[in-house]
Amino acid sequence: MGCVIAREGRILGRGWTQPGGRPHAEAMALAQAGSAARGATAYVTLEPCAHHGRTPPCADALVAAGIARLVSTMEDPDPRVSGRGFARLRAAGIAVETGLMQSEAARCNRGFLTRIRRGRPMVTLKLATTLDGRIATASGESRWISGPQARRYAHLLRVRHDGILIGAGTARSDDPSLDVRGLGLAEASPVRILADGGLSLEDGSRLVQSARRVPLWIAHRQDADPARAARLRAAGAVLMPLPHDADGKLDLRALMQTLAERGLTRLLCEGGGRLAASLLGAGLVDRLCVVGAGLVIGADGIPAVGALGLDALAEAPRFRLLNTRRIGADVLSEWETVDQRQSQECPDSRS
Repeated sequence: MGCVIAREGRILGRGWTQPGGRPHAEAMALAQAGSAARGATAYVTLEPCAHHGRTPPCADALVAAGIARLVSTMEDPDPRVSGRGFARLRAAGIAVETGLMQSEAARCNRGFLTRIRRGRPMVTLKLATTLDGRIATASGESRWISGPQARRYAHLLRVRHDGILIGAGTARSDDPSLDVRGLGLAEASPVRILADGGLSLEDGSRLVQSARRVPLWIAHRQDADPARAARLRAAGAVLMPLPHDADGKLDLRALMQTLAERGLTRLLCEGGGRLAASLLGAGLVDRLCVVGAGLVIGADGIPAVGALGLDALAEAPRFRLLNTRRIGADVLSEWETVDQRQSQECPDSRS
């Protein structure tokens, strides 16, 4: 959320919602503008809130500051707001204009909108594959399929999401740290989320060893070993017991709902193939970021996506191309589900 307060072409104050969700953008901009906000215009990327939470409603703050006009992109679909902010401003005699750059705002707010409308974060599936769609050799060797520029892009992609999700197989085979490195943005490392039904993660893994430095959330079956769960909690991990099916597979929809309830709006999945297939099969992938490298491994290599069990092409998840560009020696292509109701290209894909 962003807010700019201006009059006669001069910016008086600007603000954006701070980490953790408070203060809101309007409060930041009003504090900067001070008394100069009276009679000015406020430009906001989303309808000002109209409900009491940890802070008073921003709509009331704008009224109290004496704003004469508000220009907004779109109505907030949150049922606690949903037009009430605009109504409160109009009732106070403030001119309200909406719809300015609405599609651009929808792209910027897509994670938030997905969380409100669908009860889950927006999910980006990131794959680094060979020309023949493999992510590792038959022995599991995968470092490095993509080049250094593409790996740097992967860290930037992490910064743009609230959480990173991997499966237990990837955690065991790669022992990743899943933090942000090489950009000077280590403090922006998102929450690491592990789907590990049986709590198989070793105590000496990088994820566990760094759990007190970078948050680690582990989704597991409700019947997982209590003693193992206690050890992981003692190491600093947050455990999320979830329902599972007869084969022991975690309910991914329940996981997404849990993550949304914990405030996550954008989730990046970095593998592996079985988890990617499960997300695709459940219709939970909104965007694909595919880095294609110029090498071929062959049919004995590990595929980027596991079995989907499709009987016909009509059943296959379909995506439309948003953008393609070269990154070093590799090619990045970005895709979006064709049935996405808010199928707008996100600014992430233009950077």
